[in-house]
Amino acid sequence: MRSLGDPDAAALVVSAKPNLTPLSSPADFTHAVLGGGVVGLAVAQTLARQHPISSTLLLERHTSVGTETSSRNSEVIHAGIYYGSSTVKAELCIRGKALLYALCESHSIPHRRTGKWIVAQTDAQLAALRQIHALCTGELGVPVHWVGREEASRREPAVRAERGVLESPTTGIIDSHALMMCLLGLFEDAGGTLAVGSAVEGVTPLGGNGSRGWELTVRDVASGKVSTVTAETIVNSAGLGAVAVHNMIVPPERRREMFYAKGNYFSYAASSPKVSTLIYPAPEPGHGGLGTHLTLDLGGRIKFGPDVEWVDSPDDLTVNGSRLEQTVKEVKKYLPGLDETQLQPDYAGIRPKLGKQGAVAHGKGFVDFVIQKEEGYHGWINLLNIESPGLTSCLAIAEKVEKLLYT
Repeated sequence: MRSLGDPDAAALVVSAKPNLTPLSSPADFTHAVLGGGVVGLAVAQTLARQHPISSTLLLERHTSVGTETSSRNSEVIHAGIYYGSSTVKAELCIRGKALLYALCESHSIPHRRTGKWIVAQTDAQLAALRQIHALCTGELGVPVHWVGREEASRREPAVRAERGVLESPTTGIIDSHALMMCLLGLFEDAGGTLAVGSAVEGVTPLGGNGSRGWELTVRDVASGKVSTVTAETIVNSAGLGAVAVHNMIVPPERRREMFYAKGNYFSYAASSPKVSTLIYPAPEPGHGGLGTHLTLDLGGRIKFGPDVEWVDSPDDLTVNGSRLEQTVKEVKKYLPGLDETQLQPDYAGIRPKLGKQGAVAHGKGFVDFVIQKEEGYHGWINLLNIESPGLTSCLAIAEKVEKLLYT
């Protein structure tokens, strides 16, 4: 692995060209990927491996990769069942799921196909499950099936589902840290350059629109030293900082606002009730998430979350203990035997959102992934609103970015 300060890294001969007008002088790198979360890692390793005679720089502002949203989520491999067939989320989640399971198998990344139950307690929730079933079987081609009352009682006797259970057998869980270390290893093996502790403080499109490449102003977070680096192309995969990067480049009238949806997680220490399947409540349109659900880690430990708490800062990562009462209320709807005294604050994560609206496609104000060549600019791929199912979709997002750059 080369550091950003290595003179040999900046002197690489760039001969694999993306779909751009040739530059008048060589840039330091062919690609600069901004943000070293799971999506940035997936993009960077894809570019480095698919174009081995090019050069790829991955910039991460923290001192290690994947310390924000990528390490503070449910670690669920989603099936892609909640989003309309015309959405980018559905397309990339379904494709990403297949790619992710294949990567896990080929590189021994710890994971498990646990399956997931979506449970309904009311007629309205049952109607929502029927909509999901129709979408999956009629348009998406995602496996789902109904679980009868007798089977449900036998398999998960502690779970309440008054009106119905829809099962997603291809949902699973993954060790997200192991995944990111695998992606980082693939990136390094392909000759990529990682610069951690490197905060991007300015992005200048050379030639006015990036037609002559891009200049990045980077501050070393340890020393405070500021330097510049140039790249032919940039990929804004900065997650919680993606809107800030976007706003560094575009004129004021095109600037966006980011909203921060904090999710609090609570761990469960008791051995009873015992559950071996992921349990989700039926989705409710207009909510900022998929409901407070029961997930498992690879050791079988139960955790509950995330809820939705709108906060003003992406640094607000302390679990809000006052949310425990509402969490207990939501969980007892489907797990009535919960011993609430055994719940403990665990961790919190932040979802980067472009609006305070629903996470499901049929909810009011649904906002899809934004993955696009930014209009009016050359060589800039912009990734915004990459929340759930971003981890599941990471390899498919990387595929899409590579195609946008090279076709």
